[in-house]
Amino acid sequence: GQKGFDEFTPLAENDDTFVRLDLPGVPEECVRVGLSRSKKAVIVYGEPPKVHNNHDSSSRKYLTIIKTICTCCDFIGFTFQMSDGVLRLVLSKTCTDPSSCICTSTFPFLFLLFYFFFNDINFLRVFVVYESKQLENGSLYVRLDMPPGVPKDNFAVTVANGIVKVTGQAPSVSHDSAGRFYSGDVAMLSAPVNIPSRRIKTIAKNGVIRLLIPPL
Repeated sequence: GQKGFDEFTPLAENDDTFVRLDLPGVPEECVRVGLSRSKKAVIVYGEPPKVHNNHDSSSRKYLTIIKTICTCCDFIGFTFQMSDGVLRLVLSKTCTDPSSCICTSTFPFLFLLFYFFFNDINFLRVFVVYESKQLENGSLYVRLDMPPGVPKDNFAVTVANGIVKVTGQAPSVSHDSAGRFYSGDVAMLSAPVNIPSRRIKTIAKNGVIRLLIPPL
């Protein structure tokens, strides 16, 4: 399906623009969206809470700035929906000088996107989508951001030949260009064995899946 953390789509029925942003781990109540005073930017801030205080390495925060680089256009409003770790926005803008507006005459929209992720310690320009930790009881804890947009009942965890695999199906929502399918080998056991997936505790929430894999 559509690759990348974001997607921009001009809407044919008006001058609005649909924007999809992946914010894994962020619930609806922890995202804030607002217009800048200049009306030249839409600012998105999200802070996913820790699900496992003892296992998640640190809290995380997301900051996204969507900025128009056309001096004659202003944002005038937006609507948004947050579900399964994906924020979907519809941005409305107006042109203050139609005679010189390159957005309407040449391009359907012209935006700059600044996308940041940071944690309690470091400021990063990339996503840390995976972490694992060996626990004192011998279990392995895995946190995986691979499936934003996947409902919690659309995950599957399998173990074959000692390889733990996670798959997820994200449906197309709103103006998404397509649904998305994820598949990844996320852990290797100490022996090439098959074990029932029910032995692995799975927590899927807000586009993040967490696994507690017991020792053999």
